Amino acid sequence: MASVSQSPVTFSGSLSSATSASDLLRSSMNGVNGVPLKTLGKGHVGHGRKGLNIVAKVRKVKKHEYPWPQDPDPNVKGGVLSHLSPFKPLKEKPKPVTLEFEKPLMDLQKKIIDVQKMANETGLDFSDQIISLENKYQQALKDLYTHLTPIQRVNIARHPNRPTFLDHVFNITDKFVELHGDRAGYDDPAVVTGIGTIDGRRFMFMGHQKGRNTKENIQRNFGMPTPHGYRKALRMMYYADHHGFPIVTFIDTPGAFADLKSEELGQGEAIAHNLRTMFGLKVPIVSIVMGEGGSGGALAIGCANKLLMLENAVFYVASPEACAAILWKTAKASPKAAEKLKITANELCKLQIADGIIPEPLGGAHADPQWTSMQIKNAILDSMDELEKMGTEELLRHRMLKFRKIGGFQEGLPVDPEKKVNMKRKEEPRPGLISDKALQGEVNKLKEQILKAKETSSINMDQNGLIEKLQREINYEFSEAAKALGIEEKLSKMREEFAKAENEQLTPSQIKNLENLKNEFNENLATAPNYGRLKYKLSLLKEITEAKTFAENYKKALPLKAKVNEKFKEVLEKPTLKQNIENIKAEIEKSGVSNIEEFDQELKEKVLEVREQVESEFVNALESSGVHVTSKVDQTSMSMIKAKVDELNAEINQIIQDVIESTPDLKNKIEILKLEIVKDKNAPSKESKEKIESLQQQIKQGVADVMSFAAVKDKYEQLQAELAELAGVGSDGSLIKEPIYA
Repeated sequence: MASVSQSPVTFSGSLSSATSASDLLRSSMNGVNGVPLKTLGKGHVGHGRKGLNIVAKVRKVKKHEYPWPQDPDPNVKGGVLSHLSPFKPLKEKPKPVTLEFEKPLMDLQKKIIDVQKMANETGLDFSDQIISLENKYQQALKDLYTHLTPIQRVNIARHPNRPTFLDHVFNITDKFVELHGDRAGYDDPAVVTGIGTIDGRRFMFMGHQKGRNTKENIQRNFGMPTPHGYRKALRMMYYADHHGFPIVTFIDTPGAFADLKSEELGQGEAIAHNLRTMFGLKVPIVSIVMGEGGSGGALAIGCANKLLMLENAVFYVASPEACAAILWKTAKASPKAAEKLKITANELCKLQIADGIIPEPLGGAHADPQWTSMQIKNAILDSMDELEKMGTEELLRHRMLKFRKIGGFQEGLPVDPEKKVNMKRKEEPRPGLISDKALQGEVNKLKEQILKAKETSSINMDQNGLIEKLQREINYEFSEAAKALGIEEKLSKMREEFAKAENEQLTPSQIKNLENLKNEFNENLATAPNYGRLKYKLSLLKEITEAKTFAENYKKALPLKAKVNEKFKEVLEKPTLKQNIENIKAEIEKSGVSNIEEFDQELKEKVLEVREQVESEFVNALESSGVHVTSKVDQTSMSMIKAKVDELNAEINQIIQDVIESTPDLKNKIEILKLEIVKDKNAPSKESKEKIESLQQQIKQGVADVMSFAAVKDKYEQLQAELAELAGVGSDGSLIKEPIYA
């Protein structure tokens, strides 16, 4: 085997003849200036006749201005060393990007622009309208950005125009020098490191760098570092620890780059090495989450003494889309996932993962990057002032305890009031906040459901919830009316007097005062400001109560209706009746007359005879199945019966009212019952419930005694006789009426 040291060596190609063989071979192994040789051209090593020949063909490429431009500006901000950073201001202003939830704001902004354009074109003064629209815009902007949902904050954190790490660094530092390379063959552009000064204090900066446009994003790999990036950060951590520079890290990455090459180069090992090393660094570390912090890719430079977050930044172990795809099998559930993950700055501060929130301007950090950078600068200096007071051991222990306490919970501690509220069941809206339109919509919806259910012959719905809601609304309106009329104060004083009374019986003067107050309220109710709403809600309650009565009666009648229809079909299928009906139909068709009034006398008699046969068979079939048929009443007779019944009810009610007025004991009990119900309306005690039940029983007994009076009995017997004569029924006067709901 030929030996390189003993054989003469010759070089051919465009390489310098002054380069040694060992240097050349090392370059071919490690790359020239951090770039592998094979990317520059083709290399060939072989044995010639006279010894070892090495040939290298270098590809001609555009000459880069690196590390210095040809004519560096010595007066550049930050000093001449700032030329080491390729980060320069954009030549074009970035295009504005409107997020989905910001579109209503854009409509207002468009109106402002249109009015300004009109003012410029016409020369008219629209300053008042413009000021009004601008005030509306600012108020809408404030309302929107003070009530953002977690997924909306995620979208703001990912905003294309959001300031990047280098934007903030150049805004807050007096001088900044970017440092490159991991000293292992590569310089990852997704992680930027460098030394900078803030107010004369020197810091080591490192952070994830996203692009400001598509070209830069491709160059920066969308802020997703490879293992080279984390090893570059690790090298700078050792450098800062050696020289005593405090470290400031900026986090803004969706996560570490998860391609095959990165895994082959040890992505997990690089992140783990960083985690272990950061807990042993003897200098203060402050981390700032300025956009999104994704999983281990963010944590690899985030093990700090203090973790600060911008107001609209997020920090998560898995993105909302990934979480939703795992749990709910669709990325469309990402809003729900974002809420459950607790990834916003406020939530993470409550969980003691983040240590502080840096405010952003309305509209996000991209609305005013300079102002946001100044807030970051102040936060960095305040945090460093606090941490630099600690000794080395205290600093290391502080960092360790910050992460040891994450996820630790102690049982038996009282729950925060805010959490207690969230644990409660959702309550109904407070009375008075439900609009009349919403109530009317619910009533109409229920009536439509009843009508549809009637068509399908099945009613199964609950009206009690809506009735209770309406009753709460009506009670609220009565209370508001009483307050407006000055009755509420008088009633409160009267309640206090009743409460001080030794016995439970009301005195005649108290009953009189209560009656006067009641009459005063009824007389003046129409003048109350909310009388229209009260009257409207009472009408809705009446409608829904009638609907409930109809639904209950219809539901009870459904089985009987089905049974009657079934028997009627059986009757019509009997051979004799079927033949008679067919014969009558044939005769009617033969006569050419369709109206029964135009039939001749003989055809009329035949129709009536067949009708009586069908009715007789139908009644017999119902009787045999256990359905008792008492009589049949036509529509006119039914109207007369209803009028008689209503008349009797009115007279009975009047008699009962007269008897109550003339019976002080019964009237006294009714007033006491009203007071007991009003007094313990919200949370009645057991004693109060028993008292109310006892009073109700006594009042019912008193009313029953009234119903046994001779005058009421006479009226009832008279109505029975009239109904029996009108309907042609038996002497018992039995009548079952099906209610009609329209």
